[in-house]
Amino acid sequence: MSEDPETARQIAELARDTRPLLVLDVDEVLLEFMVPFMRFLDAQGLVFLAKSFKLTGNIVDRKTQIAVDQEAVSGLLDGFFLAQREWQTAAQGAADAVATLAGSAEVVMLTAMPHRHRDVRRLHLDALGFPYPLLTTEAAKGPALRQLRGESPRPVAFVDDIPYNLVSVRDAVSDAHLFNLMSYREMRLLMPPMPDGIVVAEDWTEAAPKIAAALGL
Repeated sequence: MSEDPETARQIAELARDTRPLLVLDVDEVLLEFMVPFMRFLDAQGLVFLAKSFKLTGNIVDRKTQIAVDQEAVSGLLDGFFLAQREWQTAAQGAADAVATLAGSAEVVMLTAMPHRHRDVRRLHLDALGFPYPLLTTEAAKGPALRQLRGESPRPVAFVDDIPYNLVSVRDAVSDAHLFNLMSYREMRLLMPPMPDGIVVAEDWTEAAPKIAAALGL
């Protein structure tokens, strides 16, 4: 797995903490992503067709029904993240659930997005009630979790909507407690089988007590 030097720099700036560690993805975990992204696409004459668990190949021109290519998808995501404060809202129950967990655990947010969008996302998360440290990465998440934990044997939990990210963390931090949470439940029907050792939660009401138990809170 590759490491992102900018992510490593961000982690090095954090204060040392010995409490149980809870690392949270942002899109689809703390913030709604798919629903506002589909609205963003609609405003540009595009439609998301939920045929498979990915974006590329499933975003089509409304008139021609021709799918846009990977480069166009990347451009759309870039535009969406630039304007995220106009589109994205907090996932139901996320702010209160995480605030409760943060009373006994170190909470860090780890989002896979270009580093140039970090400042905009920081402001938006603050406004929505998520004042926790924010890390951005353009590489696999496993190495970031390993560095975050450091040499401490403290318990670690990681929450993400993408199986690949969960597996990356499992490979890097073998005893991490892994949770799959996805705000837009319709996408779960298209998801490949969940790898072993990952707990699936339907919402924050279900996820919060399971995370607390895993971390011994």
